[in-house]
Amino acid sequence: MLASTSRNSLKRVSRKAASWSSQFGCTGGLLVTFSRCQSTQQVAAKSAPRSSSSTIRNKPWSFVPDQTFQGTARGSAIARYQFRSTGIANSKKSIDALRMCKEMKKEGVKPDIIIYNNLLACLAEDCQMLEAWAVVEDMSSMGIAPDRNTFHHLIHASRRLQSTAMWDILEKMEAESIPPNEQTFQLMIQRHTTSDKRNLEFALQCVYEMGKRGLVLELTIAQDVIGLAAELGFPRLALDLAENFEATSVRRLSPETWMRCLASSAEALYVCGISVLYRSHLIFDWKAEGVQRCWEMVVGDLNVTPDEGLCLDVLHTAGRRGLSDLATDVIRVLRILGADWQEYHFAPLVEALCNAGKLKDAFGTLDLMRSSNIFPSAITAQPIYDFLKQDIDRVDGAWELLDKLRSEGKTIDRTAINAIIRAAISLSDLQRAVGAYKAFPDYKCVPDIDTFNSLLSGCIVASHRELGDRLLMELKELGIKPDATTYERIVILCLTQATYEDAFFYLEEMKAQKFVPPRSVYDAIIRTCIAASDSRYTLALDELKQCGYTISNSLQTFIDSGGRESRSRS
Repeated sequence: MLASTSRNSLKRVSRKAASWSSQFGCTGGLLVTFSRCQSTQQVAAKSAPRSSSSTIRNKPWSFVPDQTFQGTARGSAIARYQFRSTGIANSKKSIDALRMCKEMKKEGVKPDIIIYNNLLACLAEDCQMLEAWAVVEDMSSMGIAPDRNTFHHLIHASRRLQSTAMWDILEKMEAESIPPNEQTFQLMIQRHTTSDKRNLEFALQCVYEMGKRGLVLELTIAQDVIGLAAELGFPRLALDLAENFEATSVRRLSPETWMRCLASSAEALYVCGISVLYRSHLIFDWKAEGVQRCWEMVVGDLNVTPDEGLCLDVLHTAGRRGLSDLATDVIRVLRILGADWQEYHFAPLVEALCNAGKLKDAFGTLDLMRSSNIFPSAITAQPIYDFLKQDIDRVDGAWELLDKLRSEGKTIDRTAINAIIRAAISLSDLQRAVGAYKAFPDYKCVPDIDTFNSLLSGCIVASHRELGDRLLMELKELGIKPDATTYERIVILCLTQATYEDAFFYLEEMKAQKFVPPRSVYDAIIRTCIAASDSRYTLALDELKQCGYTISNSLQTFIDSGGRESRSRS
């Protein structure tokens, strides 16, 4: 309650007590109590100016400053120089400190340990090691023993010299029976965590020694050591140090430190995993450490949004390790960040889903991309192909997943069917590949150039020229323009036949379409012609040189032997 309110309450109560006493003639303890309160209030009010209207103030107390209370006595000369030297040390101006010393010498003022240490602080800031030692010698000549701060300034002054200078100071410090404290180790660690030294082993040794001595690690030093470990490519060490510090300290590391741990873990693809034997198969169980642990700390606990470059690194790690939930969250953060979704954002997500065994979600991601006006390619669906080509049962099971997506009202992307075709051809099952090609209308999809190129590669393996011609005809009927890969494969398909005249026709058509034939085309033509004793291999050899290609050693050996050597491709 305010003082004015209390006084007004006492005033009203004292008046009521007076009226009670006049009515009932009471002179008991109650009246005495109020009179005491009133007299006490009046005594206290005498220290302040009285109001003309009332003996009891109804306003806050006011005090007039008394400038003469301290007196007019000036401080001693040494005190004035101590105060002045402290200001100079804070401003880190060595020349002003030396001028002050000159004034002290002129006035005959003897310096003390405080002034010497302030002078050393200025010299240490400028790395003036010789001058600093000269000050210490002057202290000894004055009979002043150095203290711990004196040696700290010497260590700081020697930060640009060799390590032997620091060890000499520490030996001198030990000779004076001054044990190192937290600040001593801080200076030692800071010396070896700079960009020009970066001695992580020594910094860790100092941290260990501090623990043995029961000294507390400072926050800034912990962040320097953790940042150095992350920068040198030791994400696991950096993460262990960070978690250990936060578990034993009330302080928390800065978001920048955790961001550096995240960047280092993502760059090293660090996700802790343990091998587990499951159904006679050795699999890895990925634990929530490394990238995932740092991501949860940065995005979840600290609510910090990483930049797009760091998000891409985390996406690659999640894709490699099959952390589909992490990859999905990164896609969400990219949207919050305002970055436009691109194909290279979703490709690691598809890879993560496939490595996690979530093939249905991977198929659904392809549809999500196209609905977001992002067109997936064969490279995007490469993880799906790598997953399916391992077993023919996976190829058959993929159709069930596509049917489920279709029943859920989802659109089936053609890159998904293309991946199935490529997987069937990789398993040397051309019949399944052709069946997948015929299933395009069932899923309301239209094949593209990648579809026909994959089927043509299957025709080359099976030497099925008739199917290749039919596919080429259907390609033209759909209005799809052949690319360089299409011509390359149709030429090589013609070379698998006994009569390979059409290979030269498609080669000329390829050049007419302004496509430069790859070296593999000329290599196949030359080998086929030499094996068939066809002199036209010289023409192909001349064109190969005109295109700027060099003859490989295996091809030259094949030419020199007249086609009797093994027809291994270069």
